[in-house]
Amino acid sequence: MTLSAILRKRGPIKKIGVVGMGYVGIPAAVLFARSPQFDFVYGFQRKSPTSEYKIVMLNQGKSPIKGDEPDLSKLLADVVRSRKFFCTSDFSKISELDAVTIAIQTPFLNNNDLLPDFSALKNGISQVGKFITPGMLVAVESTVTPGSTEGFIRDILENESELTAGIDFALAHAPERVMVGRLIRNIREHDRVVGGIDQASTRRAKELYSPVLTTGKVITMTARAAEVTKTAENTFRDLQIASVNELALYCEAMGVNVYDVRDGIDSLKGEGITRALLHPGAGVGGHCLTKDTYHLERGVQVLGKDVLDYPIGERSLFVLARMINDFMPKHMAHLTIDAFSRLNKNLNGAIVGLLGWAFLANTDDARNTPSAPYRDLLVEAGADVVVHDPYIFDESTTSIDTNIDEVIRGADAIAIFTAHREYRDLNPVHVKSLMHRDHPIIIDGRNVIDADSFIKEGFVYKGVGRGDKNNHPIV
Repeated sequence: MTLSAILRKRGPIKKIGVVGMGYVGIPAAVLFARSPQFDFVYGFQRKSPTSEYKIVMLNQGKSPIKGDEPDLSKLLADVVRSRKFFCTSDFSKISELDAVTIAIQTPFLNNNDLLPDFSALKNGISQVGKFITPGMLVAVESTVTPGSTEGFIRDILENESELTAGIDFALAHAPERVMVGRLIRNIREHDRVVGGIDQASTRRAKELYSPVLTTGKVITMTARAAEVTKTAENTFRDLQIASVNELALYCEAMGVNVYDVRDGIDSLKGEGITRALLHPGAGVGGHCLTKDTYHLERGVQVLGKDVLDYPIGERSLFVLARMINDFMPKHMAHLTIDAFSRLNKNLNGAIVGLLGWAFLANTDDARNTPSAPYRDLLVEAGADVVVHDPYIFDESTTSIDTNIDEVIRGADAIAIFTAHREYRDLNPVHVKSLMHRDHPIIIDGRNVIDADSFIKEGFVYKGVGRGDKNNHPIV
């Protein structure tokens, strides 16, 4: 019997499992459960000292994701109340389901060797494979190196289940395309790329994702093309950020305001003219942009190294962009050092208030935050760095204060790393009174304050891309 026949015999997808209760898995599970087309959704979360709390919270209808996440808390409470969603660590429940999605992080421990850490993903796939039944769909949403779905993912599932992908069960790659702060909206409105290892798998994946889309549509392709699509779209976004970050560094060197230049470039409109100007800043964080370039690079090295036609001896444009974005926290440190130098001081013994530990405004997502390398550089130079973030209450890698006045009080300098709304209304008179310095220092990494108002009050100001202000007369 063919896979298509097995799927027809099984009937429509009614019960779904989502493996990985994080920024991707939780909203996905909620939207599956809310769809009238599906009967029930299990959320699977490994029970560990650091994650067990998620199971308890989710089954109480409470989201463990903090910060501004529109609609998520209400929808989660609704599906728990209606008994269409339940979170468990019992992976044997997978045997009861028609489809399972997997959303587990895939970081790189060392970017230079292009070796990803697939250990958590492999463990999750292994758990799923043990309980696959004929006619089930497995859809991997995690970003992976191109070739992975038809490679190690298929191998693990087949070895654990003793079934054959494409014959006994369906297998597809359906990469997530969400951003923290707009998770529900992104899943509903973004087009969904799905790629099966065969046509039957692709059709089954389309059946799974179509009901949760509102304005978005399903775009079908091969599994490998879907893998390249996800890694490439994040690589291109990283490249766009790097281009404007480099422009900001150039503008600083030439004494002009990058935001004036940006507005000028963006003003040219017309047929055939495309602009994709993003904003410069203190650095790029998050789980995706910081590593998807390396998945793409590894993919071409594994799958196409011998046939790739590329300028001999030249480095990858994409990897260079990644390095520029990784440099921006160091540039923030350079701006800080320069500001202290203007006062004939150095960082040794200085107190610096770091505003923003999350990498994205108004969220609690601190994965690969650019604030961390900046903090480390300043501590290495002898500074005492105190951190504020209004959305992060428990962070294993650093101590965070949610009282901004206490972080600012007595500081020699403050550095804004995140564009949280709380930082857009900083009052220079109030801030100066707390810092108790004749010439306090402020480093704006996100262009969220009015430079002139702070300079007027005697601050030494430095800002990314603000070549017009960074050498201002000290009032």
